[in-house]
Order: sequence, then C-alpha cells, then structure tokens
Amino acid sequence: MTSIGPVLETARLLLRPPLAEDLEGFAALMADPESARFIGGVQPRTMAWRNLCVMAGAWSLQGFAMFSVLEKATGAWVGRVGPWKPEGWPGTELGWALLRAHWGKGYATEAAAAAMDWAFEHLGWTDVIHCIVPENLASQEVARRLGSRLRGPGQLPPPLDSVRVDLWGQSRDAWRARRA
Repeated sequence: MTSIGPVLETARLLLRPPLAEDLEGFAALMADPESARFIGGVQPRTMAWRNLCVMAGAWSLQGFAMFSVLEKATGAWVGRVGPWKPEGWPGTELGWALLRAHWGKGYATEAAAAAMDWAFEHLGWTDVIHCIVPENLASQEVARRLGSRLRGPGQLPPPLDSVRVDLWGQSRDAWRARRA
C-alpha cells in the first residue's frame, strides 16, 4: 500500500500515515503494560487493529492523524506521533506513544517537533495541546522539551471523561519564536 499523506523526515526518523503493515507495531505497543499504561491500557491485537484503522480513517476524513514513526537506520516501527483531534476533544492535540524499546533515545521529542512544524505550517493550527495523565512524568518531560507549559486540568469527551488529564500546550507564535 501507499501512504495517503505526507512523509516527514528527521535526522533519525521517518513519519508517515499508518499502513496495514504497521499492525505488528500497534499490537506490540498496546500489548506492553508500560507502553500502554497512559493510552488506554493493555488491549488485545483485535483492538490494536481497530486503533490502527481509526488513525488511517482520520487521515482520510480529516487529512491528519498520528503518523507511524519509523527508525531510518533499521526501518523498525517506533511508535505513533502526531496531530489528533477527535470529536469533542479539548483542543488541537499533538500526542505521542512509543514502544518501550525506543524510550530514552529522544525519539518522542524529535518526532513531535517535526509533527508540530507540520501541523502549524500545513494544517494552519494556531495552538497545540498535549493531554497528559498527571502520573506520566516522561510525557511531561517531552512536553517541556518541546517548550509546552502546563495549562491546568482538562476534560476528555465520553467515554474517556473519567480519565484525569492535564493540558499542556503552546501557541504557534511561541513555537516559532522558540524554533527561530
């Protein structure tokens, strides 16, 4: 299959819309208790397939969604990173979730920065948020490295409305000033 959207390139990573061949990575992400801890918890392969289809469908319907992130050197699927705005979401989100084997390499920040550049430039977004569970210290650090700041508690739509999240974020102007 071919990708239905852009391919972004960083020094170490490729970001592209998800393809059916990414199922193994999606399934591995959702099968690992630590990787899945803050993104809905462990889910069976059948739910990983549905999540993959949701991302691919969002690309078709909205023209954006999270990218599949691949390591350039190996072609390995690293995780999913990118713009996200389901119905009822508290804002235009830039999110990330990586396989545990790729934590601590700076990949989340590298991929998120490329995706933020793209969202601000090509989607015309003027603001970005990150919905982060308060216990997710690693994602808070990624948000800080991106220049985002804690804005306060957020509210997700049903059926996620019982999940406590903090909203982190920044404006396009702040992002561009920081990148200059």
